[in-house]
Amino acid sequence: MTTTMTSKQRMLTALQRGAPDRLPVTTHHLMHYFLETYLDGASEQAFFDHFGLDAITWVVPHRPDPTAGEFYDPQHTTPGFLESRRIASSDWRVEVEDLPDPRYRTTRYHFVTPKGALTMTAQSNEHTTWLSEHLIKEKGDIDLIGEFVTAPKCDVEAVNCVAEAFGERGLVRGHICCFDVFGQPGTWQDACCLVGTQRMIMETFDDPAWVHTLLQMLHRRKRIFVESLQGARYDLLELGGGDASTTVISPTIFENFVAPYDADLIAAAHAAGQRIVYHTCGGMMPILETIAAMQPDAMETFTPKQMGGDVRLAEAKRRIGDKVCMIGGFDQFHHFTKCSEAETRAAVRRAFADAGEGGGFILSPSDHFFDAEPTLIAAFADEARQCVYAST
Repeated sequence: MTTTMTSKQRMLTALQRGAPDRLPVTTHHLMHYFLETYLDGASEQAFFDHFGLDAITWVVPHRPDPTAGEFYDPQHTTPGFLESRRIASSDWRVEVEDLPDPRYRTTRYHFVTPKGALTMTAQSNEHTTWLSEHLIKEKGDIDLIGEFVTAPKCDVEAVNCVAEAFGERGLVRGHICCFDVFGQPGTWQDACCLVGTQRMIMETFDDPAWVHTLLQMLHRRKRIFVESLQGARYDLLELGGGDASTTVISPTIFENFVAPYDADLIAAAHAAGQRIVYHTCGGMMPILETIAAMQPDAMETFTPKQMGGDVRLAEAKRRIGDKVCMIGGFDQFHHFTKCSEAETRAAVRRAFADAGEGGGFILSPSDHFFDAEPTLIAAFADEARQCVYAST
């Protein structure tokens, strides 16, 4: 008879490509808009408790290196989405300017260095934040980054305090450090945030040497962070990003400009005793084996065609299920809204049939969601809890 596992044991078993007591079921980031609109502002952990999902908690504390002249940015006390407290120095600081706009909260950020300043403008609504002005405008702008940018390290003690308090509730997740203000964990994805995705793609053809120079700068900063992770009690750290998916770039660009940098970060994370999940919210099928060959411990989000991805879950399981844990695969757009509970439950069963065999699968929505009917989330969670692995 299979022993009932804790949520942490259940998901760790899946991450090790084993079969737990039942299908692990969780979600990715929880959006503030959803919690406020549908759950009266409930906390993230209250969300997991309410629906009976296997919990995760996100923690991304950074620390400065005083011997390198670094310190916490005294003006940055409330980090935003995917941010930790910014690390500043006398040669690298961020000044914030609020701009008037009739529709959106608009903020211009000035990155000040001894040799000049760069600017980035972000806009936000109740759902999300985007850039209306990218940081890198001229090719020479990257020289200021290469010479002066700070390199955050992991605050291991802070991570371990969270892990101790969270206990067996579930996974402690984090991500590889992002660029200040607006960035993402993957090297290519970070560069796209700074330059703009379309321009980055074009520059791989027009000036590949410049692209590699930028990627090397960002990779070096991320590797310093990864090497500082030794001893941090993370269960899983995220790398990658949607701009590396094949609904955005070709497999050739992925192989030449994405894989070499992120594969090295995965190897360095393993050397530091950490697990990595590689995140591509979008097309994955043409590069499944390429990502798996980078040797992450898990891959996500396995976004289906009807959500703009390309994933055929059963085929993905057949091709890479013996190499990585698979996380995601659920269509939250069509099965968390405007459908019956029976349809939601049927979608859970299909995912379990397609990817659950032998374990190594964590059911989750394909990335985060903003709108969802609580009754359908409850059906999603309840049906997944009934997907039980045979006793061994």
